[in-house]
Amino acid sequence: MLGVIRVFTTENKAVLNHHGKIITELYGVPTDNQCIPDQTLGIYDDSSEAEAIPKIVELGKKMENEGVKILAISCAADPGIDELRKAVSIPVIGAGSAAALTALSFGKPVGILGITQDVPEVMKKLLGELLVAFTVPEDVKNTTDLMKAEGKEKGLKAAKSLLNQGAEVIVFACTGFSTIGLAEQLRNELKVPIIDAVEAEGQFAAQLFRSSTQMI
Repeated sequence: MLGVIRVFTTENKAVLNHHGKIITELYGVPTDNQCIPDQTLGIYDDSSEAEAIPKIVELGKKMENEGVKILAISCAADPGIDELRKAVSIPVIGAGSAAALTALSFGKPVGILGITQDVPEVMKKLLGELLVAFTVPEDVKNTTDLMKAEGKEKGLKAAKSLLNQGAEVIVFACTGFSTIGLAEQLRNELKVPIIDAVEAEGQFAAQLFRSSTQMI
């Protein structure tokens, strides 16, 4: 079982389970989806990330005790990943590093679509000189903004601007883009590789899941 840690608070079960549903449908990995408390806007700046880290660690420890075999922090900033890895005995995957490593494999200029003021540090470090552009959809400041009716339209416009800046691969630096299903629309309209961070974390988790199953 893969434990998917959502870094924003929701009581909507469909929204809570959506990332795990994507992973299960694509890779056949069963998931347990849980969210941290008291962060209805998720992580969108340094302050909200600092507030979330101890909650992520506690939730990860709880999920390990409940029997999950792998943990995924479903946020492109990989918040609290080092702290959580020290606190548990099972593998921990970060959506941001998984997405960046997937993009790296193309060896082409990368544009990042995010919601924060800057590229998540983990993605910037991994991509290095391949990172050529970064943008945020208009008027989007947090995950909940993406879920508004115009979220996809603004995401498409922002993605096109990345291509105009020289990007040949587009990477999502927010898992909220997965929640609104933006990747499918961009793939249909832009015809370039689109790296969805949730799909990327799921791919890494599936490999670990298969490896651990074979060892039993």
